[in-house]
Amino acid sequence: MAEKQGFFKRLVSGLTKSRDGFANDVDTVFQGYTKIDDDFYESLEETLIMGDLGVTTTEEIIDELKEQVSLQNIKTPIGCKNLLIDILNDLLDVPEDAYDFLKKKSIIMIVGVNGVGKTTTIGKLARKFHDEGKSVVIAAADTFRAAAKEQLEVWADRADVDIIGGADGSDPSSVIFDGIQSFKARNADILMIDTAGRLHNKKNLMFELSKMNRIIERECPECHKETFVVLDATTGQNAISQAKEFSDVCDITGIVLTKMDGTAKGGIAFAVSALLNYIPVKYIGVGESVDDLERFDPDDFCEALFEEKEVKKEV
Repeated sequence: MAEKQGFFKRLVSGLTKSRDGFANDVDTVFQGYTKIDDDFYESLEETLIMGDLGVTTTEEIIDELKEQVSLQNIKTPIGCKNLLIDILNDLLDVPEDAYDFLKKKSIIMIVGVNGVGKTTTIGKLARKFHDEGKSVVIAAADTFRAAAKEQLEVWADRADVDIIGGADGSDPSSVIFDGIQSFKARNADILMIDTAGRLHNKKNLMFELSKMNRIIERECPECHKETFVVLDATTGQNAISQAKEFSDVCDITGIVLTKMDGTAKGGIAFAVSALLNYIPVKYIGVGESVDDLERFDPDDFCEALFEEKEVKKEV
């Protein structure tokens, strides 16, 4: 409980830019109109789009808001602010079984383009899993990026977990094969696989990931499998485009949003899940330290983003 409260404080602090930007802009719309009319909805729609929710998601939100305003007979803009927050919260639904992989022998493949914080995320998750009593092995299968393995080795050392890697330019699938053998020999709980962050050649990426998955299926058919896509929140709509690209070539089961502390447009958290057929955001990063990556809680996120005064009282 204390750990959760500690992260909640970091979440409040980490979302300062988004609260001062996106959430404040939304609040300005509600306070700037005295009646609910087309001008109000148009201004709110523009604000949501500018906050990185995207056109499609924004249109769905506005339609739902109009319906609820009518059903509940709300007359003033300020009176429907909580309605909007509830609608946004519903977009962030995290299924009850989202973290069941922690109860099983699991292989987690981590995908994402270079620069989004993929290596750091693997290190932080490995440390988190280790601290939760799980034995972890990392397979450094990004053999294309220079020094990728060396960076992971630093994180593996910090997390006190084992790491398996190959030489630069070697076949990533051979690293995965070795990683699985080590994972089974150590009777570990979780195998985390780093992958090359390349999207410029989708055909090659699809072939590479397909080959990796075949090895996993062949060598550890009984293992539970997850694929997390890591996205840099500061890149906004580009991050959503990347997520769509990866979802075209692999079965994404969870989203990790990094660098939420660096963006004034907090809308990406709401948009990315909705645009990926409601694949849940499972982890969120709001800082550089190991403790700044935590499970994603929709209620906490919305509270920290939209209700700063109430948050400060509770923490």
